[in-house]
Amino acid sequence: MKRTRHLVAALLAIAAAAGAQAQHVKGNEAIVQGPSGMKVERPQMPGKGVKGQPCKADGGCHPGPWYMVETDDGLRECTEPYARAGACRTSTYGSQKLYRLWVVKSKGTWLQCQLPDTASKCVDMFARPPHNLPFPAVQ
Repeated sequence: MKRTRHLVAALLAIAAAAGAQAQHVKGNEAIVQGPSGMKVERPQMPGKGVKGQPCKADGGCHPGPWYMVETDDGLRECTEPYARAGACRTSTYGSQKLYRLWVVKSKGTWLQCQLPDTASKCVDMFARPPHNLPFPAVQ
């Protein structure tokens, strides 16, 4: 009985550690480690900008995939890839299954990737349609 309790406790600890582990995309050039600490770059808004306010992360108005964006506050789920104020919430990656796209900077280009891996299906965020159509995945 004592052995079973230890086994269950060990499995619960492993599951909790896996869920709490911060996920990021290896090689994301948006994350720069400098002498004053970590600095995170976000994608720039298109030339004329996006008009109006973003769909709020807690507003219930978001019909599409969540954009996983690295910010100064860590990995966030956002309703848009630009991570404007109010558009992001704490990441639920690992604890909740949602359609997600990963926003990554690779070789100077902003990409939307299907998985947290630049070897997955990625498209240039600023390419002209249909070449910018992303491949979201439930994860």
